Amino acid sequence: MRRILVVEDNPGLAEGLRLNLAHDGHEVRVATDGFDGLSQAHRWDPELIILDLMLPRLDGFEVLRTLREEGRDVPVLVLSARATETDRLRGFRLGADDYVIKPFSLPELLARVSAMLRRRPAVVQAAGGAEQWQFGRIVVDAGTHGVLRDGEPIALRPREYDLLIALLRREGRVASRAELLDAVWQYEPDVVSRTVDMHILELRRKLEDDPAHPVHILTVRKSGYRLDL
Repeated sequence: MRRILVVEDNPGLAEGLRLNLAHDGHEVRVATDGFDGLSQAHRWDPELIILDLMLPRLDGFEVLRTLREEGRDVPVLVLSARATETDRLRGFRLGADDYVIKPFSLPELLARVSAMLRRRPAVVQAAGGAEQWQFGRIVVDAGTHGVLRDGEPIALRPREYDLLIALLRREGRVASRAELLDAVWQYEPDVVSRTVDMHILELRRKLEDDPAHPVHILTVRKSGYRLDL
């Protein structure tokens, strides 16, 4: 049984999520506004949060910002009718782990929740020592989970780091979105998502000298992505 907090002000939707998640064996609590969501996150320490954005009293962006500024690394799945790329990018930049747009497929949402809860660390110690890579001004050390630019640490969200490692371990080979979803998010192959694209944009913003013209994290048209060392 895993603890899931649903922060959603639509009573019918919140109750439907609660019932379906409970049916899957989880312990679920519901908060109906942003302040209550933060309070329950502090008191109950959930293992996953499903977060609406358009909330009374304190919107979901501010809830997410506050959680991350407090150093809380609980996985957050944003569930919102705000569907623009600007909103999705803002959500990921504030620390969302996934973003689902309303109206949504309930089976897909439950699959995403299941994947987030069963996720294991993507990086392990290599035989004979920790893996380390260098590209451009960036050094990545799997032993410490450290990412440095010119010797200075760069803060990556856990999913961003895992995505970077997945690309590095392909040694320049192309990875499709489905392969990256499976490697990092452990999704079923038929789950379609823009999640990878959003995280790639964030990696470029943090690691490339010119994110608009990347030289390392490259798009391969109609195929996926690769990392050029």
